[in-house]
Amino acid sequence: MPYLMGCLCWLQLLSPAITEYPLPNAASYPTAIASGPDGNVWFTESFGNRIGRITPDGVIQEFALPTLNSVPNAIVTGPDANLWFTEYYGNNIAVISPSGAITEFPVPTTGSLPFGIAVGPDQNLWFTESGANKLGSIMVNGALAEYGLSADRKPTGIVAGADGALWFAESLIDAAGVQRIGRMSTDGTVQEFAIPTPAAFPFNLTRSADGNVWFSEYYGNSIAVISPSGAITEFRVPTNASQPAAIVPGPDGRLWFSEASGDKIGAVAPDGGMSEVALPAGAHPTGLAIGPDGQVWLAEPNRNAIARLMVRP
Repeated sequence: MPYLMGCLCWLQLLSPAITEYPLPNAASYPTAIASGPDGNVWFTESFGNRIGRITPDGVIQEFALPTLNSVPNAIVTGPDANLWFTEYYGNNIAVISPSGAITEFPVPTTGSLPFGIAVGPDQNLWFTESGANKLGSIMVNGALAEYGLSADRKPTGIVAGADGALWFAESLIDAAGVQRIGRMSTDGTVQEFAIPTPAAFPFNLTRSADGNVWFSEYYGNSIAVISPSGAITEFRVPTNASQPAAIVPGPDGRLWFSEASGDKIGAVAPDGGMSEVALPAGAHPTGLAIGPDGQVWLAEPNRNAIARLMVRP
């Protein structure tokens, strides 16, 4: 209990240290965010149809996408030191260089709705196809392969596990109200693990330093951890109906996550102890990343802004 109280006080002291950077264009709806290889932070603008870049001191530059109304979604730094992202309605996987050059690669399956993306253990980019019930893999040269799931699961978030496999969230609720976390080896073999809370809606995943996979439960209002063997433990978020969305490992050994409806940023210790930081009203934080500066950066779609939370001196 003393540890949790200490975390809470520390975060409360930091809560005023939030800086917002409004986007140049209205209604851009920034969604996902990633630490870039160039010392900047990069983000997707789902309604603006652009990729944005923000420097540590808040200077923003935007790059328009070739495909109209593509709805860029998840973004990650690739093994080639470029930024890779999904185009949900554009049905593409795309890459942008630090200088702003964009290349798009069409997903072979029509209407695949590519959603999450992660660097795999094989140094390819792996992504979920929420509309096609598949996982995809793309090499940095654009060669693309797809792997079907055994049943309709509507995969969303994805991360590479410490076990050399891809772990992903399955958003479809079956007749019993069950949703699952899936595990796919790089040869396409799939295992599934039922989430204890019905209709929890697993959303985004990340890997912690101890080799476990953590994930957010958007409607379950919990942060959960799954071991390599498939054992799941859930930790309830203190704010009701907070809709936890993005989750990333922090520099302090905790997992940091966004609360889309709670207008807060949360942190959870490996033992489940939680604390929260209040954001400006209506922030609706979605994407979250630890920037190259070691601070927490987040996308605020409803305020049309990128924000930085100072968590380190």
